[in-house]
Amino acid sequence: MKGYWVAHVTVTDADQYQQYIEGSAIAFKKYDAKILARGGRHTNLEGDGHARNVIIEFPSYETALACYNSPEYQAAKEKRENAGIPYIMIVEGA
Repeated sequence: MKGYWVAHVTVTDADQYQQYIEGSAIAFKKYDAKILARGGRHTNLEGDGHARNVIIEFPSYETALACYNSPEYQAAKEKRENAGIPYIMIVEGA
């Protein structure tokens, strides 16, 4: 089954957050990620909303976890420090 990153982010420093986006692309390419949604128009129907919503598909749940824990992603994640408030989860698809 496929794995998905689901992230909701409130960006507080757009310039610094851009550095994270550029760095994370390296990890996403290595782990064969497919970005299904990143930002863009959305309608918040229930609960607290966030300005940035992201869905990324991976070949498997295990691959999604490996990407998150990879040195490449962790280096990108460091660039995101103090640039936003992220809520990130990995879910297994059907």
